Amino acid sequence: MAPKQQPDQHHEPAHLRPYRTLFFSFAAWKLFLFAITLGSLLVGEAYDTSAGLVVQGPGRSGDLIARLSSWDAIYLVSVARRGCRFEQDWAFCGGLPVVVRWSLRGLESLGLAGSSVSDEGAVPEALAGILIANTAHLLSALVLYRLGQVIWRDQTLSLVAAVLHIISPAGLFLSAPYAESSFALLSFSGYLLFGLSCRSEQRPVFRDLYTVSSGILFGLATAFRSNGILNGIPFAWEVLRHLPRLSQRPPDTLRRLLALGVGGFSVAAGSAGPQAVAYSRFCSGTSGVPLRPWCQGYVPSIYTFVQQHYWNVGFLRYWTLSNLPLFLLATPMLLILLKSGVEQLSGRPRPAADKPAESARLLSLVQSAAVAQILLAVLALTSYHVQIITRISTGYPVWCWWAAASLIRGDKMGTRILMFMVIYASIQGALFTSFLPPA
Repeated sequence: MAPKQQPDQHHEPAHLRPYRTLFFSFAAWKLFLFAITLGSLLVGEAYDTSAGLVVQGPGRSGDLIARLSSWDAIYLVSVARRGCRFEQDWAFCGGLPVVVRWSLRGLESLGLAGSSVSDEGAVPEALAGILIANTAHLLSALVLYRLGQVIWRDQTLSLVAAVLHIISPAGLFLSAPYAESSFALLSFSGYLLFGLSCRSEQRPVFRDLYTVSSGILFGLATAFRSNGILNGIPFAWEVLRHLPRLSQRPPDTLRRLLALGVGGFSVAAGSAGPQAVAYSRFCSGTSGVPLRPWCQGYVPSIYTFVQQHYWNVGFLRYWTLSNLPLFLLATPMLLILLKSGVEQLSGRPRPAADKPAESARLLSLVQSAAVAQILLAVLALTSYHVQIITRISTGYPVWCWWAAASLIRGDKMGTRILMFMVIYASIQGALFTSFLPPA
């Protein structure tokens, strides 16, 4: 008998070597974006050089780090270095600055890094933020690939969606000291654990452990970005599904509701925790400083106050004629989020599963994620600085799956979405490193 012929590894389809494909796609895209950053250095000074006052590194390397620390990254890097000193700093206090600070302290204690207190300003913090953001971006793509396999059991769809996440229109925001990459990693990880809890073969105790763990990850994501609170929707969605069963199977249903409640509470804690710390510092009356207006609010939130007071964030506050170009720039991403979310709510396509009950649980999870995505688009349109939708949408998986399915089918819509993502990220990268809007 002739020996069995081994497959030619050099001609192995891309979907059979997904992790290699993702690594190479990630490396190629990052090299492209960093080439844009280097090109901006050759063109001349940035429109605003305030980042150089915070990040004072030597030579071209210092200039490069400063360019990547533009816009909100200035606050994130500064807070990582000195803590929340000013009231507006509390919009950036949680999440990434804490991780950067702990990472540098850990390296210093191991003797692997010098003291972060140096004459080079916040260069160590900025560099750590850049490394964390890029690492989290790569890991989030890998987790999204795994999540797609759990939900859809379609390797090609999962791979294409993960590649789309890599070339997100967020562009350099996922390479700079921003929270979006870490938020996406934690959100996708939370959805992955929630998806694993939906599997039929899971014992009830493990299903509940997965559910609670997903809530903890969602809570951590909320500490990185406030819109992570929308990740509480899957828990509320499941509670509504289980309440009618309470009279039929009280013990099992109560146990499940308890797990969902703990998970949902964990999501809320990611937002409430930093607010409680700020309240104890500013509103206790022990500091000798007059109480700030937000201390007397029905829901005393320093985050909501500083967003309104310093950045004019609020319902319809951004609806001015001068901001019309920013609404036009945000329109493609808003339409993608809304269209993909609404189509998924129709129940098509349905997740793949061996048993109808498992498919129903997975469908419920995907539909609740679609609701969160739709609410994000509505909030961005009515209450946020609308242009940020291209970067804060990176932590929501439904639109990635929808765009990937469109590409696989060969639809013109999928090709247009891909072209938009590449073109927008390229132009936005050049503008970002020159400290020019949109940001």
